[in-house]
Amino acid sequence: MCGIAGTYRWPDGKIVTDRLTETLAHRGPDGAGRYGHPAGDGEVQLGHRRLSIIDLSETGAQPMVSGGLALTYNGELYNAPELRAELEAAGVRFRGTSDTEVLLEAWRRWGTDCLPRLRGMFAFGVFDERTGELVLVRDQLGIKPLFLLRRGGGLAFASELKALAGATGGSLEVDHAALVASLLYYWVPDSRCAFREAEKLPPGTWLKCRPDGSIERGRFWNLKDVAAEGRERALAGEQPDLAAVVEESTRRHLLSDVPVATFLSGGLDSSYLTALAARHQPGISAYTIGFRAEDARFEAMPDDLRYARQVAERFGVDLHEIEIAPNVLDLLPQMTYHLDEPIGDPAAINTFLICTAAREAGVKVMLSGMGADELFAGYRKHLANLLALRYQRVPRPLRRGVSAAVDRLPVATSRRGLRSVRFAKRFLSFADLPEETAFRRSYTMYDQDELLALIDPDLAGTVDDVLTEHADVYADNGLDDFVNRMCLADARMFLPGLNLTYTDRSSMAASTEVRVPYVDVEVVKAAFTVPGDRKIAGRQGKAVLKEAATSILPREIVYRPKGLFSAPLRAWMSRDLAPLVREVVNDGELVRSGFLRRDALARMVAEDAAGQQDFSKHLWHVLTLEYWYRDATSGSAQSTRQTA
Repeated sequence: MCGIAGTYRWPDGKIVTDRLTETLAHRGPDGAGRYGHPAGDGEVQLGHRRLSIIDLSETGAQPMVSGGLALTYNGELYNAPELRAELEAAGVRFRGTSDTEVLLEAWRRWGTDCLPRLRGMFAFGVFDERTGELVLVRDQLGIKPLFLLRRGGGLAFASELKALAGATGGSLEVDHAALVASLLYYWVPDSRCAFREAEKLPPGTWLKCRPDGSIERGRFWNLKDVAAEGRERALAGEQPDLAAVVEESTRRHLLSDVPVATFLSGGLDSSYLTALAARHQPGISAYTIGFRAEDARFEAMPDDLRYARQVAERFGVDLHEIEIAPNVLDLLPQMTYHLDEPIGDPAAINTFLICTAAREAGVKVMLSGMGADELFAGYRKHLANLLALRYQRVPRPLRRGVSAAVDRLPVATSRRGLRSVRFAKRFLSFADLPEETAFRRSYTMYDQDELLALIDPDLAGTVDDVLTEHADVYADNGLDDFVNRMCLADARMFLPGLNLTYTDRSSMAASTEVRVPYVDVEVVKAAFTVPGDRKIAGRQGKAVLKEAATSILPREIVYRPKGLFSAPLRAWMSRDLAPLVREVVNDGELVRSGFLRRDALARMVAEDAAGQQDFSKHLWHVLTLEYWYRDATSGSAQSTRQTA
């Protein structure tokens, strides 16, 4: 796991590449390297920062150069042993034991045809000295990031957007369409980028740069096709042994030459992975979090710690407990910097603090339960959208009466939040809507009118574009199964846009690698072979995964109420962050620039303070957006009002 960067036919490429690579030092504190070579009428420069996980010797150093190929690579290949054996049988002789060398030799033998065979998480650039071509690649599901910037016939790339922003001398312009999307989702979709010139290489694709300045793109893996193939297998009567698939993935994800630990929240996903990991590595360490007692009470948060302790005791896991009582005023700007784009999920703070504690204890690699909810319909929104179909059969006058009654209820008192009322208000905000609109509204921050009221009126067309993009992605499937349509949309948007993004940035900020065994190509294939009525059975989400987990976990853990890997936002907003919220509303850069409207923000703050509505997540994201915007427009990048 590392940070990669480079330039191709770029002015001052060596200087720029060194600057890019230095910005990524936190991703790889164990070593640094750079490679240069002529490319057409210019040159290629590849940079690398190393976090040593497999083959800690110099034979694993990068950029790796051999036989006319140069590789800078970020990731892990979990099927490297099998690929190595196949290549050795074909006569390849390896110098070391790194998966980097396996990837380099697989590329030499098969070129882009090797890509569908790779099982892991990766982003890399490979240069061929004979042809002068540079190819950039990103893994199938978008676990690892790769940002790029094209100017003229040249290109620059890096693992993080902040590196590109800093290396271009403050000439990048904020893309206000991406900020509108960020307000809607509280994250920036993988199809957009917060700076206009930059872009993210899409998951499952490659991009080839030629010495004449031309560009070729290709796709080697398509999630939509995988879902369609899964449906066909299901219709043919195929049912995967999910317990075996998940265990095999977990075993592969333990491949490492340094200690591996797990996240253990006490919920199903992390408990299942931890139990499986402990089966293969007895005495493995796990890290869990708790919150200040007053915060947990105010938020009415479930007691996850007791479940985590139960799992640790049962499976002989060395459990480390971390109390999250952060100085959020200090952490907010720090996390905004590390997250690269405006992301309003406070779970990033949890990940950063857990990874920091693990790193201080000498742990470089963590396993996370990320992805199970998206693939197996484990979020409340999945069940809620199914319930909405039944609710729509209730007579309209009765629905109007229910909505009016719930609307009058407070979401909090002076002493505590009322979670059930918050959930009811959220449900009623989308329960009457058509399928795609309801699904979008069930997890986004605003409906169309609310968003239009919040932002500069000149950006109304941008709102239409952002909403149309969601509708297009949701509709782009051949599935006749409502639950799997939701899972596919989540796996294409929510998973890479939010969860994998904040996990990568906040863990690498602590120089720690997080692996996600559920976000594995074989687990994904199995997930889309499972019909929706086996994912949500009755009122049980992730039903098929729970069935699999009962082979190793006690039922009390498997069927416990769902916890939240989040933070006590209402408590933070009403205490720690209240003065900052007032400052941002009254005199923030977003308001002064005209992007956000002061009156709409002020109404939101007043309704939240009165306990009538829960806008804590909305206001948290406004704070993250404000801090990001200040940095982006303070000289490291320029802001120019652009509509999509």
